[in-house]
Amino acid sequence: MNDMTQNNLERALKIVGTRPPRPDGVDKVTGRALFGSDKSLPNMLVGRVLRSPYAHAKIISIDTSKAEVLNGVKSIVTCADFEDFPSEFVPNGEMIVNLKDITRNIMAREKVLYVGHTVAAVAATSEDIAEKALGLIDIKYEVLPHVLEVEDAEKPDAPVLHEDMMTIGIEPSPKKASNVAKRVEFGFGDVEKGFAEADLIVEREFTTQQVHQGYIEPHACLASVSEDGQADLWCTTQGAFVVRNFCSKLLGLSAAQIKVTASEIGGGFGGKTVVYLEPLALALSRKSGRPVKMEMSRAEVFTSSGPTSGAKVWVKIGVKNDGRIIAGDCVLKYQAGAFQGAPVGPGAMCAFAPYDMVNVRAVGYDIVVNRPKVSAYRAPGGPISEYGVESVLDEIALKLEMDPIEIRLKNAAKEGTIAPYGPKLGPIGMIETLEAAKAHPHYSAPLGPNQGRGIASGFWFNIGGETSSSITINEDGTVGLTLGTTDIGGSRASMAMMASEELGVPMDLIKPVIGDTNSLGFNFLTGGSRATFSTGMTVVRSTREAIEELKKRAALLWEVDLNQVEWVDGHARLIAGDEPKTMSLAQIAKQAGKTGGPIMANCSMNVTGAGPSLGTHIVDVEVDTETGKVSIVRYTAIQDAGKAIHPAYVEGQMQGGAVQGIGWALNEEYIYNDKGELENTGFLDYRIPVCSDVPMIDTVIVEVPNPNHPYGVRGVGETPIIPPLAAISNAVSRATNIRFNELPLSPPKVLAKLMHG
Repeated sequence: MNDMTQNNLERALKIVGTRPPRPDGVDKVTGRALFGSDKSLPNMLVGRVLRSPYAHAKIISIDTSKAEVLNGVKSIVTCADFEDFPSEFVPNGEMIVNLKDITRNIMAREKVLYVGHTVAAVAATSEDIAEKALGLIDIKYEVLPHVLEVEDAEKPDAPVLHEDMMTIGIEPSPKKASNVAKRVEFGFGDVEKGFAEADLIVEREFTTQQVHQGYIEPHACLASVSEDGQADLWCTTQGAFVVRNFCSKLLGLSAAQIKVTASEIGGGFGGKTVVYLEPLALALSRKSGRPVKMEMSRAEVFTSSGPTSGAKVWVKIGVKNDGRIIAGDCVLKYQAGAFQGAPVGPGAMCAFAPYDMVNVRAVGYDIVVNRPKVSAYRAPGGPISEYGVESVLDEIALKLEMDPIEIRLKNAAKEGTIAPYGPKLGPIGMIETLEAAKAHPHYSAPLGPNQGRGIASGFWFNIGGETSSSITINEDGTVGLTLGTTDIGGSRASMAMMASEELGVPMDLIKPVIGDTNSLGFNFLTGGSRATFSTGMTVVRSTREAIEELKKRAALLWEVDLNQVEWVDGHARLIAGDEPKTMSLAQIAKQAGKTGGPIMANCSMNVTGAGPSLGTHIVDVEVDTETGKVSIVRYTAIQDAGKAIHPAYVEGQMQGGAVQGIGWALNEEYIYNDKGELENTGFLDYRIPVCSDVPMIDTVIVEVPNPNHPYGVRGVGETPIIPPLAAISNAVSRATNIRFNELPLSPPKVLAKLMHG
């Protein structure tokens, strides 16, 4: 643990760890806050998208001539308006994306690859004219066979989506194209030897369906390209700088030509880390010379933005009779959608990561199918793989007649454990979350008829990344704080709290804002549980630099050496002298013009040292044996936050992740017909949980400080969606004495198992 972290943890904190109101709260509850579709400009056009009616088809020709002459149509774009790219992989949060695929996903080129794939876009003076113009665009297709499931896509006679895609990660390298984009493997030891030494082996297969992040705000943007080529883009996004970089590449513009401003965001959960409408709006604006506003309908969000993968999972675990895991093996086959990039790598990394193992292997396959290209969804890949592992571990506990928490405690990862994906773990809270779960009143509460209790744990590695922030000491003693990471969970409050704690001034003097891409150095997107950790690191460093400057200014005013000045509780204090002297931040700032000018500090760094986060969930369910309906009776989420800067926001992340996991486990799934058309394209048919579906969710925050952060922070947003899938499945299995291996546990599926076993 470094000295900076140690000092903060040992001193009494006044702001960090409290629950002040969020700085952006008033604007949001009064409706003043501006979201993606709330911005307008004079002479603005309406943009609309023409989408493929087919799951897989060659584009023979596109004729836009009739639409172009329609009165009120100002511009039309097709693939001809975007540069083609060779294959080039770039990082995007926890996911890796290919520029060649991005340009084909925002606008189909040789083929359409899913129903809803963009083939053209129109900008017109009204919505009605734009819609009429779409109907006048003549596209000729050659319809091809399609494939929707990974097991079908793997078959030798399956229709191939990309004739130039060879599987990466297989030796020898294949010479024939297939739908398997890549193979990944993590692990160590000898799993076959381990299984040979095991007293008990359980091997199972699991199925999960494709689910959507379900954010309430659809994708929306407003683009304006001026005659000199400068572009302004307002959009709902988790990463303004990432949007700028993608759009500059796709449109052949320099990064300096595009200014991206992130609106307030009405939910993202990983699904707003990519571009869909933004390049189209910029291209339409450049072509028309007028601002263009675009919004997705809810149906378009479901059919044409990125859900997460459905998957087939195989898990095999061997244990000794005392419950010690001797070997673990899994194979993960994830749907990537129409283009490679399923989160199977993170899934394989996380599968066995909560445990200290000697023989472990996780193999993953990234498989393309005729569905929309997947994007990140909160701990992408982790919920799926750990659903299988935690379900098998629960079955083993039953067979050994062991308490499900005890078997996890016996195998829990701890400081010094080698993670299955390679690194030696530092201080982590797996044992602490399990002990907190065991001690919680929920765990010993009695159960009623047809009720069952499930336990599951989860792991997320968390990330850092490129981050910038700046702090300005204003002449009236207030403090401006400019941040570059989109606030999707209260990070403005957390950053202001850390700055307040460092400066020793009230938090209401700190005014945090999210800057546009011209205001700061590059910031990676808000995702991977990096915002509070990474941005907090830069805020603390820039604040401490500002404090040093404040001390210098006080020394000049007092005409003493700098080493005679210290900073205490928002004041410079003269150490030496007969009479104690102090000068407040406001007093120093007021005289800044006399001592060298404005006082500010910046910090830009590629932040490393993100500490993994672990959690354990307890859930009680009740199963209606006549209908198969599963009801959540009680839920407790326990998680290591390192240090909860604002405990209410940490609790909110834990509760939100649990609720999304409940939906994934019980109701949510993409339902396709035999034509490859999505049949549930609205919230009436795609059933996310509402208040009446869930109980009050209890939370327990465990704090095992991350030694690499000045306040011990480790990200919290990803981990809470990982345990619910397995915890709920385990609870249903224990309530019914039937093992379930397919999600969602919707009434028809549960009832069929109850009737037929």
